[in-house]
Amino acid sequence: MGTDRTYNLNALKDNFIKEIILDRAFSSENKKPPKLLKMVGEIVERCRGSPLAATALGSVLRTKTSVEEWKAVSSRSSICTEETGILPILKLSYNDLPAHMKQCFAFCAIFPKDYKINVEKLIQLWIANGFIPEQEEDSLETVGKHIFSELASRSFFLDIEHDLMHDIAMSVMGKECVVAIKEPSQIEWLSDTARHLFLSCEETQGILNDSLEKRSPAIQTLICDSPMQSSLKHLSKYSSLHALKLCIRGTESFVLKPKYLHHLRYLDLSASYYIKALPEDISILYNLQVLDLSNCCYLKRLPRQMKYMTSLCHLYTHGCSFLRSMPPGLENLTKLQTLTVFVAGVPGPDCADVGELHNLNIGGQLELCRVENVEKAEAKVANLGNKKDLKELTLRWTSVCDSKVLDNFEPHDGLQVLKIYSY
Repeated sequence: MGTDRTYNLNALKDNFIKEIILDRAFSSENKKPPKLLKMVGEIVERCRGSPLAATALGSVLRTKTSVEEWKAVSSRSSICTEETGILPILKLSYNDLPAHMKQCFAFCAIFPKDYKINVEKLIQLWIANGFIPEQEEDSLETVGKHIFSELASRSFFLDIEHDLMHDIAMSVMGKECVVAIKEPSQIEWLSDTARHLFLSCEETQGILNDSLEKRSPAIQTLICDSPMQSSLKHLSKYSSLHALKLCIRGTESFVLKPKYLHHLRYLDLSASYYIKALPEDISILYNLQVLDLSNCCYLKRLPRQMKYMTSLCHLYTHGCSFLRSMPPGLENLTKLQTLTVFVAGVPGPDCADVGELHNLNIGGQLELCRVENVEKAEAKVANLGNKKDLKELTLRWTSVCDSKVLDNFEPHDGLQVLKIYSY
């Protein structure tokens, strides 16, 4: 009886593995010759009962259309054994990726094991480093989402096996990627081959300052995930940066030298509580695509010449409760897709009015603050009705008041969320 039960369980497990492979390898859009179906049983045996292995292997087979290609995959003696587990299948899945997808996945080695990756930010970092090829028909963000979906379909981002995938990514990146979550015991931890850094340890700025005093690696990505009490030194040595994340929590003046950062495409200063203003010359960062100032709660103003940052695609300003207006000329930022908060200031030469949103294709979520400063005509020309990518709109008055401005905000029919405060 026990033997029969074991047999039945094994049969059920094999059928389950078979269904996974069939679902992955024989999608409706990518039909295969019927003779390949005969090989599925052999492939099931190679998976040794692992659903993750079946998912990864099925995704590899999805791109193979001939019996010879399937045999080449199936004949690999080390596909999945008791000694190696599913690691060879994961490596096989990685090796089957196009070059640009390999690069995107390998970059994920910059994040520590068990790190919760923000997909939107990850895609922006891929773009900042030039990992995503341009296509005529789709935006870089769209291509990035496709790449992430493809990697996820191959089980590269399953939490249960993140440690294995991280090991594969690290083996590919070698010494290009440095992850420090504990204070390094020696300054020599940062080699000249380092390109992508993730630091989450005490005295981050001191560690970087000491290390860069002796060497000048061509760092492309610097993510400081722990708060810093003071600014970085040796700023001229950061001239190769494409992506930078800093969280400044010290009360001393914030120092950033845009003249050294011409290649910078991604700048995240979120939750830097004590920053009251950005340096005015930040407007010379003509290649900057992402500027995240969210939750910089003491930030009072944005750079006056921000209109010259014409590559800017994403501007995050939510949580900046001291911000009183937006700089003029935002209408020049024609690539802007994300603007989380627009603060309507008292009309004047140093203040943008809501009408400047007219030709901008803002998507996602948008909050209009201090709506009491908006004139009826401005509200009309804000053109919210044509912003089809806008999913969530918030209108916030500073205090409860009667206003007819609301009548002139006409969002499109596809808006999913509308929030109104103090009207």
